[in-house]
Amino acid sequence: MTTPERSEAETGGTQDPNPTPVRDGQTAHESERHAVDPPLSPRVSGDGEATADYPGASSFGHPSPAEPSAPPGETGRGSGAEAAILGEALHEIKRVIVGQEHMVERLMVALLARGHCLLEGVPGVAKTLAVRTFATVVGGDFARLQFTPDLVPSDIVGTRIYRPSKESFDIELGPVFVNFVLADEINRAPAKVQSAMLELMGERQVSIGGRTFPMPAPFIVIATQNPLESEGVYPLPEAQRDRFLVKVDVHLPDAEQEYHILERMSVDPPRPRRVLDADRILALQHATDRVFVHRLVADYIVRLVLATRRPVEYHLPELAPVIEVGASPRATLGLVSSARALAFMRGRDYVLPQDVQEVAGDVIPHRLVLGFDAVADGISAAGVVDRVLSVVPPPRPVWRQEHNDAGRPEFR
Repeated sequence: MTTPERSEAETGGTQDPNPTPVRDGQTAHESERHAVDPPLSPRVSGDGEATADYPGASSFGHPSPAEPSAPPGETGRGSGAEAAILGEALHEIKRVIVGQEHMVERLMVALLARGHCLLEGVPGVAKTLAVRTFATVVGGDFARLQFTPDLVPSDIVGTRIYRPSKESFDIELGPVFVNFVLADEINRAPAKVQSAMLELMGERQVSIGGRTFPMPAPFIVIATQNPLESEGVYPLPEAQRDRFLVKVDVHLPDAEQEYHILERMSVDPPRPRRVLDADRILALQHATDRVFVHRLVADYIVRLVLATRRPVEYHLPELAPVIEVGASPRATLGLVSSARALAFMRGRDYVLPQDVQEVAGDVIPHRLVLGFDAVADGISAAGVVDRVLSVVPPPRPVWRQEHNDAGRPEFR
């Protein structure tokens, strides 16, 4: 496996259409001639270099010293076998699901990052089929729950049952005690059920009759909701939306994809095969945790989140009347874990600013609360995040192979 190509997208440069990182034998003056200084922000120095000037900003995610270094031909990459098995799993899912590559990739990101995923789209865009196929391919137990307005918490988490023969109560666990829970039309459930979902999603446990039962590992909730209907629907509270690591908008297919759907699914649709298992998933999750995050990339994540809370300080005064409540610290943690998972899926053992930018549109928007006037004017949370990404400058990777045995870039 070779060192990754350093394309424009991977440099994280949003200000310069043709950024040029410093390479071997190139002086700093030669590099600066091609660099365009990004706009200043509270965390950016005058020459456009991102700085981590708050206490505790440091690199994290170093691999264990006991782990051997990558071979000379595979420096800067994660394990080739791990990337290959993930690619095989994604390919098997895409053999059944036509299009929707973004949704499929984000499902895998949520699984590797130990998060939950919310899919939003009109009926008939393969949300349920994608989740069922995903659970079949990656292995583990699977349960589909159809949420309705008359659902009660005991229907999903379990309840106490009186046994006359024993003259005592037994606890019968509910259907959520599986590895993959598909919560279909989750916004149809009433408030009591939503509160029960909060505990099992946030704490990964269920409390019944004074006893606590942990969820199996790995565990992920993949929920779907229909944005069109308004009757018999309970909007998800902000606290529960914040529990979802990513929220993916599932769009209708184009003409070519529609034709392939007709050709592939009308008669004898393909059946997915199992590629992973629960133990392998746990190993991949632990490997994802070891992906390296440079301190300046971590600082970039912090600045993105703070820009949604204090936009004026980050040269975004036009967003001050738009954002009522900014992203929570859970968004910061979600950006780090999602960027790690995306980098790991692409065969790297380090995170680039591009990874953060790609997952920001799925991690941040559903955590923002926009003002009434902004909603009335048709301003979307995704548009707000795009504006933040265009203004807050990322760090620039500097590739110095002879000084970096791991093949990772330095940042400035």
